[in-house]
Amino acid sequence: MTSLLQRVKSDMAIFAHRKARGMLDGEYGSVFRGRSLDFDDLRAYIPGDEVRDIDWKASARHGSPLIRRYVAVRRQTVLLVTDTGRNMAAAARSGETKKDIAVMALGVMGYLAHRHGDVVGLVSGDSGGTTALPAKGGEAHLERLLRRVDSAATLNAAPSRIEDQLEHVARTIKGRNLLFVVADEVAASPATSQLLRRLQAQHEILWLTVRDAGLVPDAPLLPPDQVPDSYSVSGSYPLLAHLGRDPAVASAYATAVADRDAGRKAMLRQAGITEGEVAGSRDVVTALFALLERHRRAG
Repeated sequence: MTSLLQRVKSDMAIFAHRKARGMLDGEYGSVFRGRSLDFDDLRAYIPGDEVRDIDWKASARHGSPLIRRYVAVRRQTVLLVTDTGRNMAAAARSGETKKDIAVMALGVMGYLAHRHGDVVGLVSGDSGGTTALPAKGGEAHLERLLRRVDSAATLNAAPSRIEDQLEHVARTIKGRNLLFVVADEVAASPATSQLLRRLQAQHEILWLTVRDAGLVPDAPLLPPDQVPDSYSVSGSYPLLAHLGRDPAVASAYATAVADRDAGRKAMLRQAGITEGEVAGSRDVVTALFALLERHRRAG
């Protein structure tokens, strides 16, 4: 059986040259900047030191300026949070299944964490239930996480509901972690907004949205009247291709998608969560770099 992690590493090598991979590593490392330092000791002030690092109380007792020194916490916990409901077995904009794109994205983030010596855990599921695998290190563990996602997201799974997985994190996960959420095009709601604000108060959160396929499947080699119909994974009803080409239907669909996107983006922005989006597995490395860079700039 082909290793999913090996496939992820191969794709990273293909779609990101050495310099780009190094930049991606750097952006990942910056996520915890300023949040992963523990106090170590005090030392005498040296011209050129940051004034903000002076411990004024200790300096007053000592009689001369003292600087606080810190040591980095070497191991962080990265929690992969993803939807494995049947929505993720549907087609994405690239024509791949959303699950394949999610596995690629989760694999890249997990591998970056592994390279930095961090531990990685998984919370996944659908509206029928949530499962959690504890955070550990090592490539074998990361492979198990990816296989869990790959095997669970099928057309026979229960409908997607990422809110249930997020609620599980809010109830059970202690400490401050980096949450990397990969989900379908979630619609905004007051309850979800409140849940996200709750999570953001405790954790660092990055969110990646996997984009839906278009209303009409891309089939450039077929005449318009021969493009096959699609089917909704949520209700198994046909999405008739010829109706999708009707200008009124296409316009209404585009408006609905734009409204849903705007609502989701506003909800995440208000919660202080950085969001990115991806349409295909070939875009994952670029999308993650942009996501990490935006998160760093947001502070």
